[in-house]
Amino acid sequence: MTTDLLMALDLLVSVLTAATWVGAGVTAAARRPRTATALFAVALVASLARVWSVLALAGAGWWFVQEKITLALPLLVAASLVATALAGPRLLRAARRADTASRDAVKAPVVVVPLLGAGYAAAAGIVQTFLIGYPADPGTALLLLAVVAGAVLGTWRAMSARVPGLRSATAATVVAAVLGAALVFLPSAPATAEGSAPEGGAAMGAMDMGATDLGAMDMGATDLGAQPVSHGHSASAGSATGGTPRPVTDLRGPATPPPGGAVRHFDLTARMATVTLSSGRKVSAWTFNGQVPGPSLTAEQGDLIEVRLRNADITSGVTLHWHGYDVPSGEDGVPGLTQDAVPPGGEFVYRFVAEQVGTYWYHTHEVSDIGVRMGLYGTLVVTPKGAAPTGLDLTLPVHTLGGVLVTGDRDQSLVKQAAPGTPVRLRLINTDNTPHRFTLAGTPYRLVAVDGTDLNGPGTLAKVGLRLAAGGRYDLAFTMPPDPVVLKIDDRADSVRLVPEGTSPTTAQDASAATESPSTTAAQGDSPTTTQGDSPTTALSAAAGAGAVPAADSQTADWPELDLTRYGTPAPTPYTSRSRFDRDFTLVLDRGLALTNGKPAYAHTVNGLAFPNIPTEVVRDGDLVRLTVVNRGRDTHPWHLHGHRVLVLSRNGHSVTGSPLWLDTFDVRPGEVWEVAFRADNPGLWMNHCHNLSHADLGMMLHLAYQGVTSPFHGAHGG
Repeated sequence: MTTDLLMALDLLVSVLTAATWVGAGVTAAARRPRTATALFAVALVASLARVWSVLALAGAGWWFVQEKITLALPLLVAASLVATALAGPRLLRAARRADTASRDAVKAPVVVVPLLGAGYAAAAGIVQTFLIGYPADPGTALLLLAVVAGAVLGTWRAMSARVPGLRSATAATVVAAVLGAALVFLPSAPATAEGSAPEGGAAMGAMDMGATDLGAMDMGATDLGAQPVSHGHSASAGSATGGTPRPVTDLRGPATPPPGGAVRHFDLTARMATVTLSSGRKVSAWTFNGQVPGPSLTAEQGDLIEVRLRNADITSGVTLHWHGYDVPSGEDGVPGLTQDAVPPGGEFVYRFVAEQVGTYWYHTHEVSDIGVRMGLYGTLVVTPKGAAPTGLDLTLPVHTLGGVLVTGDRDQSLVKQAAPGTPVRLRLINTDNTPHRFTLAGTPYRLVAVDGTDLNGPGTLAKVGLRLAAGGRYDLAFTMPPDPVVLKIDDRADSVRLVPEGTSPTTAQDASAATESPSTTAAQGDSPTTTQGDSPTTALSAAAGAGAVPAADSQTADWPELDLTRYGTPAPTPYTSRSRFDRDFTLVLDRGLALTNGKPAYAHTVNGLAFPNIPTEVVRDGDLVRLTVVNRGRDTHPWHLHGHRVLVLSRNGHSVTGSPLWLDTFDVRPGEVWEVAFRADNPGLWMNHCHNLSHADLGMMLHLAYQGVTSPFHGAHGG
């Protein structure tokens, strides 16, 4: 049984346990001994089942049962034993006799209070897990014990005029509540997390963060991105090893390209506008250069990318973050950390060398949960130096705009002609907060790159679903067959349809219209030669094929999902799970009450805290860092580290057996444990967060900082 199923089963059993104990108490108070006895028996069985479910879940890791074993289970077992000892014999006698005296006997406090007390104890465990969240600490434990004790005393007092030791018990309960509240709400924690050193000691001393306290900085609804580290810009940015403090403003890209490289200049202006989708539907949006998505930025490896960002009228401000591109830290576009947000009428120039080849994207980092959703994003594609464009190369960003799923600027099916034998590359980009499922029917293909990095020995695929994490990218490659090829998103009607050349436009339009629905998505292909920030040049015809995809391929919902950890061919990696790590961080993702930006909220938490109270992860230049990400909650969290790509070591304890996976965004589903690693060779200040931007807005983000790097900025952007 998977951890996710065990978590669901444990929740079901815990609810049943609480309900049956309370039900037994209520029916006993109502003088129904037989019903109360039956519920009592079920409650005992449910309590034993709860013990089993917790022990079974413990096999997945201490993270999943910490508060259950330290608090919920002992409290439940103790209360159940008391209820069994005091109420059990009386219930059994009353159930056998079923006379008036027996019915009156079971409504006595000695029967009802222990039964209800066991129910309160069972409910306290549910509250701890789903309201307070991970981890259980002395403060929350005392508060819950005080609540349970108070409920028991209140019930007892309501049923009886005389409660022995009531004053002493009440005083003890109040003391526990006050002490628990003090432990929970009084400030404590330092603002840095040092990770475990190889010998188990502290990793390093407190970090000098200069003018900015990163642990307490108000970052609001930050969006983030990350991926392959380029050693070249580490050298150009300089090293930060804990010597003389260096501001992040010094860690900028060069003013001139490397030898043989060209300058690729783009101008982007953020402004509010109304955009018209392919169906004619008009949507209010936040745009770059008046369009959604923004202009397609393209370059060759070795070019210098220079982007001048202007803000016309976005009141909250804008920045540019290069999702998956490991730019120098000063170019990363995180307001309040690496720069100030660009206000209306302002501008900022970004420069970085295009060293990473592949498919990437850019988006605003200021109030990103709103800004990205409203349309402030675009694509970035870098091709190998000197590579001649061949075949059909389509860049397909998928986004939910104005409540409609679109690909590019299209909310209808895209039909595109290609001659049989033409090489085709589809660059899929998920710019939404949640994963999307892609299926390709009509031809075998290969998944050749993930998050901009080529896979080793990718095999041929057919009839599989490709789950793409929020922020992630897949590159698919195939040779155009003589029959149509169809790409679907989330198993809906045709989103992209590639057909052989020579089909009449009229037939094509009829064929396309027959497959469309109001929620149908379509795609926009970006010309690989688009430059200078102009609107993407798209040669997207309205022609469809005369043929049809076989009926067996038209229903894709039951196609199995590809397991990326088993796809492709193994290859040597610079480090493995057996390597000696300089830093070891664990992030337990959960949901619970926490302070975020100074306000209490039902937050998305990391190790029980919400931003900006999550300690900063501190590393030195050159450290080998292991990051373990655990998801205890019911939501999927696409985890994303800025400035570094990570190598996947294992998922749920199972090592990668296919191609090495270098990712910048990985989907941590409920119950999953991901172990990844990276070399800290890009000095700076970086965000590390969930790329479901609404989750980040509600606290699920933190900083990773190199010792000795400081920031003159102060977090100011909000959700």
